[in-house]
Amino acid sequence: MAQNQAKIPRATLKRLPLYYRFVNTLKTKGIDRVNSKTISEALNIESATIRRDFSYFGELGKKGYGYNIDSLLEFFKSELSDSDDIHIAIVGVGNLGRALLTYNFSIHDEMTITEAFDIDKEIVGQQVGEVKVHHMNDLQQVLETQDINVVILTTPEKVAQKVTDQLVEADVKGILYFTPARVEVPKSVQVHHIDLGIELQSLLFFMKNYSN
Repeated sequence: MAQNQAKIPRATLKRLPLYYRFVNTLKTKGIDRVNSKTISEALNIESATIRRDFSYFGELGKKGYGYNIDSLLEFFKSELSDSDDIHIAIVGVGNLGRALLTYNFSIHDEMTITEAFDIDKEIVGQQVGEVKVHHMNDLQQVLETQDINVVILTTPEKVAQKVTDQLVEADVKGILYFTPARVEVPKSVQVHHIDLGIELQSLLFFMKNYSN
């Protein structure tokens, strides 16, 4: 685990899932070790940046040998969560929420969406993918019973703060939020916003300025 999490730059923490996904791909190909040059070429991140990122977490590799794949995978899993199984809830089962439930993405195999919530009586009670949709009235009880503290929020912007307040009351510590609006939370709660409009504009900028 990190020796001093408070001193690790946010940019480094955001790159860890990228490293994990690439290293996991190498594992599936039967590769047992990798060096920073290989990771650099695959992810378009400078080797020096990769070595600096890894240095925050102690001695992960050896000079001239590189990094052991199995050791890296165990390390990344431990940094992503203290639990082997990470259960996630989603609030808002509209078009985006339904798509996420159907896909039920994962950063690693033990991370899955297991609970869903909405207020629409036409949606509540439905089975979407492998997840049954609960009513928002049951939010706190279900989250506490299932020990869930990470939630994906895909509600309309106008109710986002109200729902966020409910999540905070249910002791949720991490919220992934799909809307450009900002919500107020205590310092103990982490909120990450995904604004698809901004991401697309960023993509177009890089296409124009960095493509050959």
